[in-house]
Amino acid sequence: MSVQSIRELKRLLQTKKLSVKELVHETYKNLEKNPFGAVLDLNLQASIDEAEKVQNRINQGEDGSLLGIPVVHKDVLVTKKWKTTAGSKFLKNYVSAFDATVVKNLFEAGMVCVGKASCDEFAMGSANQNCAYGKCSNPWDQLAVPGGSSGGSAALVGGNFVPVATGTDTGGSIRQPAAMCGISGLKPTYGRVSRWGLIAYASSLDQAGPLTKSAYDCGLVMNSMAGYDMKDSTSFPEPNPDFCKFMNEGFSDSSIVRPLEKVSIGIPKEYLAAVSNSVLPAFQEAIRTFEFLGASIREISLPSTPYSVAAYYVIAPAEASSNLAKFDGIRFGQRSRGVKSLEELYTRSRTEGFGEEVKRRILVGTFVLSHGYYDAYYLQALKVRNLVIADFDAAFKECNFILSPTSPVVAWDINGSPDLQKSEANFEGVPKEYLADILTVGASLAGLPAISIPCGILEVNNRNRPIGLQIIGKRFEEPQVLQVANAFQTETHWHTLSSSEDLV
Repeated sequence: MSVQSIRELKRLLQTKKLSVKELVHETYKNLEKNPFGAVLDLNLQASIDEAEKVQNRINQGEDGSLLGIPVVHKDVLVTKKWKTTAGSKFLKNYVSAFDATVVKNLFEAGMVCVGKASCDEFAMGSANQNCAYGKCSNPWDQLAVPGGSSGGSAALVGGNFVPVATGTDTGGSIRQPAAMCGISGLKPTYGRVSRWGLIAYASSLDQAGPLTKSAYDCGLVMNSMAGYDMKDSTSFPEPNPDFCKFMNEGFSDSSIVRPLEKVSIGIPKEYLAAVSNSVLPAFQEAIRTFEFLGASIREISLPSTPYSVAAYYVIAPAEASSNLAKFDGIRFGQRSRGVKSLEELYTRSRTEGFGEEVKRRILVGTFVLSHGYYDAYYLQALKVRNLVIADFDAAFKECNFILSPTSPVVAWDINGSPDLQKSEANFEGVPKEYLADILTVGASLAGLPAISIPCGILEVNNRNRPIGLQIIGKRFEEPQVLQVANAFQTETHWHTLSSSEDLV
């Protein structure tokens, strides 16, 4: 069974045409085949136990929007009944004593966890090729990467195996895989969703969010996922808005011809300079769609954009070097045998437990925090971050939302690298994967809400690879961002396409 939306599944469950247990069994049967290499753990009995409890709630007349809906959690969100490895050998077979707040909130809303999704090790990567348990592929073209680091989550939603998956976004790790797998993925404002129980990569940047088929479904999930959590000191201490409020106010009414008439959208010229010629036509068509919907379009400037990737790849590794220091072979995880000293235990455990990309970022982070280099690198990166924040603040005085492609390129080949002809010339020696983050790291550094939604398809070697559209909003204006995304999806069909369809 392939179901497009949460609301469709809910109707089947509420009308008793399908039971939660049947849905979970069928989902498990499909996930058991490990599609796209995207599944890291399953626990049928735990899923069935949850399904039976939720079915009782439905039978008693409860009418929650997420009751009985299957969800897969990214493997950096800890779970009591499923292994949580963060895609690393270091945490092989680790089972947490508690659920992350995101997991707990969605469980209480009636969602049924059906498994854990693959991710780049400790969420470090843009292609989901750094997982210690195997590479993940794209549901549209299995010769291509699914994006990262939430690539397993995006692949399972994009391949119609689950309607919802959780992800985390540090520099684009929800939005970029959502773009490459042809689905919708929302990075909330920093502080909107609790980080308690999220295995940290970079604590000042990490944020959990939903990956679904549509902007509306993102709103439904956010209504339960978000909220203040006293266990997270960075959590926003205010009640949740209704994330679907503005989407419910007439946007599906065909009599409203120009629903975005009062909306101003800015296009950063620095972002366009980085976009490949293969992605640009779909983005230009998306602009025309927004104009048809009534929005006014203007060019804006984010002048610190050329420095944002460099700043991100100083700040994030610096925080990672601190966060991953606890993985030392002493308390939990990988512990090397036959060592003769404490120093050897640390060294061998970390050398054997961490993958190459994680080691690279720990080394970079330790270097930029070391004596003599802290001022030259880390403090300078923090100054750039402040400039990036100031750029967005200034831009939002000229427009309500900022629009760009999510990625400068479509998904690249597995074992390949992105073709970044427009931007790589000035960054010799920098991994091309890093440079592909140029359109997403800005919103992360500034802590802004941003969503990626599908806006086109590019044919590559007779296979289809999706193109994503990014909409960035002001802090804590997720309902408005979802409203604009939903307006686009009401007018277009890209989010309804399936990776299993022949679109050529």
